[in-house]
Amino acid sequence: MITSKDRAHALLSASASERWICCPPSVRLEEQFPESTSVYAEEGTLAHEICELKLRKIFVEPGMTDRTFNTRLNKLKKHELYKPEMLRFTDEYVDYIKEIAYSYPSAPSVAVEKRVTYGHIARDGFGTADCIILYGNEIHVIDFKYGTGVPVSAERNPQLSLYAAGAIAAYSMIYPIQKVTLHVIQPRLHNFSKWSTTIAALQEWEKLVKERADLAWEGKGEFNQGKWCTFCKAAATCRHRMEENISLENCTTTDKDSEKVLYPVPPLISNEEVGQILERAQQLASWVKKLERYALDTLLRGEAVPGWKLVEGRSNRTIIDIDTAFTKLQEAGYKEAVLYNRIPISLTEVEKLISKEDYTEILSRYVQKPKGKPTLALESDKRPVYQAAVSAEEAFGGCNTFLKEENL
Repeated sequence: MITSKDRAHALLSASASERWICCPPSVRLEEQFPESTSVYAEEGTLAHEICELKLRKIFVEPGMTDRTFNTRLNKLKKHELYKPEMLRFTDEYVDYIKEIAYSYPSAPSVAVEKRVTYGHIARDGFGTADCIILYGNEIHVIDFKYGTGVPVSAERNPQLSLYAAGAIAAYSMIYPIQKVTLHVIQPRLHNFSKWSTTIAALQEWEKLVKERADLAWEGKGEFNQGKWCTFCKAAATCRHRMEENISLENCTTTDKDSEKVLYPVPPLISNEEVGQILERAQQLASWVKKLERYALDTLLRGEAVPGWKLVEGRSNRTIIDIDTAFTKLQEAGYKEAVLYNRIPISLTEVEKLISKEDYTEILSRYVQKPKGKPTLALESDKRPVYQAAVSAEEAFGGCNTFLKEENL
């Protein structure tokens, strides 16, 4: 099994590559901040370890006995962040890998949690690819993401592209690789994304990235704000981000230097201006949240943030011993039915309790996913354009075809 030391990140890490490609100087700026982790990151690491164990039994250590497998799995189950649904979601990932591997006429080469180096692109660059499959002139690079944040696309994904570049450098003497396919598996979001390209196209991309990597290593280049700021350690106190976010007035039609109106300004802003301002305002809202979190943490450490202080927030009353309290109320004559509401648990909670087989065979036919409400998104968003419901049935959540069949 791969160790926590093996999971260490390079300065120019693949997981942060979108940020250092788009904002090179952020890499050295981050060095001023301590390393940190989160419950979500630790949970993801545990899920990856379960994935690795399952894949090793199938592809790397086919002679592993069930006893050995169960012993190792039970050890992982003792982790404080383990949840039963991890088995189902990791099964979906494993099934996806098996589908690719078994699609070839003979057994492909499968590497699990493979450390790859891409130092020819980014200095001292290395990372760990969750799974690599090689057969003939094809390579598949698969990334498992356990989080429930936003769907990640495999198309031109810089993290996977760097893993692919490292894998090709390691295996090109053995495999005449020409076709590269990137995969992102997010089972908790039902997102299974893949994208194929040629080795020639990947090598052209590498040349462009190397220029950015060199700038990032030297701490040079221009700061640039964007979605990649989300996980930047300097996201709250970056001066460039501050200056850009407090200058929303630049979206207007006046010349900032001369303060003269370039043309008559209508009393209402146009749809074009609405689009421009909304795009800028999204970054502003994200930055303000980061700034508030930073100020709160600073005050909690005992440091001062002039003009601000900590106060006690709103709280709700709770019953410290609900069982005893309600027993006393029933003894006083209040009916149990009045004190309790009998409601079913949520679908998410049900999924945690039942097996993958029972979900498929029993529950799935009674589950439907209604059409989501329209929501704003940038044109670059990978999701298709919203289509309004064309019937009352669609407008009110669709129809369960399984139930229809049972009622025939």
